[in-house]
Amino acid sequence: MATKIKSVWFCTECGADSPKWQGRCPSCGAWNTLIEEKVSAKKSKSVTLSQRSLSRPQKVSEIEVVEEPRIKMPSKELNRVLGGGLVAGSLVLIGGEPGIGKSTLVLQNTLSIRSKRILYISGEESAVQLKMRADRIGRVCDNVLIACETSLENIMTHIENTQPEIVVVDSIQTIASDEIESAAGSVSQVRECSARLLKYAKESGVPVMLIGHINKEGSLAGPKVLEHIVDTVLQFEGDRHYMYRILRSIKNRFGSTSELGIYEMGQKGLREVTNPSEMLLSHSENDEELSGMAIGITLEGIRPFLIEAQALVSTAAYGTPQRAVTGFDSKRMNMLLAVLEKRVGFKLAQKDVFLNIAGGLKVNDTALDLPVICAIMSSNVDMAIPKGTCMAGEVGLSGEIRQVTRIEQRIGEAEKLGMKTIIIPKYNLKGVDKDRFSIQIREISKVEEAFRMLFA
Repeated sequence: MATKIKSVWFCTECGADSPKWQGRCPSCGAWNTLIEEKVSAKKSKSVTLSQRSLSRPQKVSEIEVVEEPRIKMPSKELNRVLGGGLVAGSLVLIGGEPGIGKSTLVLQNTLSIRSKRILYISGEESAVQLKMRADRIGRVCDNVLIACETSLENIMTHIENTQPEIVVVDSIQTIASDEIESAAGSVSQVRECSARLLKYAKESGVPVMLIGHINKEGSLAGPKVLEHIVDTVLQFEGDRHYMYRILRSIKNRFGSTSELGIYEMGQKGLREVTNPSEMLLSHSENDEELSGMAIGITLEGIRPFLIEAQALVSTAAYGTPQRAVTGFDSKRMNMLLAVLEKRVGFKLAQKDVFLNIAGGLKVNDTALDLPVICAIMSSNVDMAIPKGTCMAGEVGLSGEIRQVTRIEQRIGEAEKLGMKTIIIPKYNLKGVDKDRFSIQIREISKVEEAFRMLFA
């Protein structure tokens, strides 16, 4: 008897299914997210309650807490973002744009682990391409087994035959199960394959690393249920025209999501950037002081580093003034321009304003308000900010400088990098001994005070 084929509409956001098309998903409420897929109607075997393994409910006080065994990765930056290493039995998803370096990051780390047997499943590249990449990054290791496969059933057979200690799947969107009629990368295939790999990881205690694609909006391709299934979601981002790459943790069941790893892409793969402050600050040969540059101290998670805000203010050549922003929130810059016009008296309505965060980074820290506004003021009056000066502070609509978090860490980073003066919000160091810092600390409460202090 032939297997019946029927059409089911799946939501790309939540993975819920519907027997017919609807404009709005009945489960999550998203609009125009239902897509049609062909599935085979198979009867599932019923499992009685007596056949299942039933665990006894425990009191919270009875639960024994043990530290998860972790596999230390060769990259310290990757270990930091993972929360200390790769947890046994975990399912880790790494996403990023095409060509950003996801496969290079994973292959570079797996080839450097000499004490573990690793199975690398490639659904996108051939074995020859992987060998060429391994030769380019200078790491060839025989404990990494390469299998070019897209069938989930064949992958599970390879896993059973090789008994690996780490499994890598590149990428989850290329894997398909023979039990489902739809094509690889569809909602049902991604959900089924990731669920099977999760079941294997939890039962065997072998960590599985998945590499995933992202869509044009920048989020991970496939159903949202993929992000719910995995234990850790890492985002590998950066501009391909810049050398630097950033590894962020979006979700982590075994660590903090506030950590950040920075890499530099080179001829021989990815290199860790141990001191990001030096890479993000410009170093001119003649030490010439230029207007429109201000150094701020930002936090990515709990990691402070210095970053340079560059601004250019010029008379509008055309009728409508331009506003161009790179690496900063454009709406927030417009708010800061309004504060400058209303509270300080700068006439910027008929001027072009261009803002750039050096290094190709995208920052959301409100403590960069003060450096951005000082860079704009510096360019407008064409006067350079004194060398060795950095700052941190949030700017309010009334022109006040508001307090920021982890100010002691910010001051310590500025002191370590050789800064002479730091400008911070007033009373931000209340109750803290300032004498233990060798850097000069200047406190302000209004934007006008910053203007007088820097350009008097």
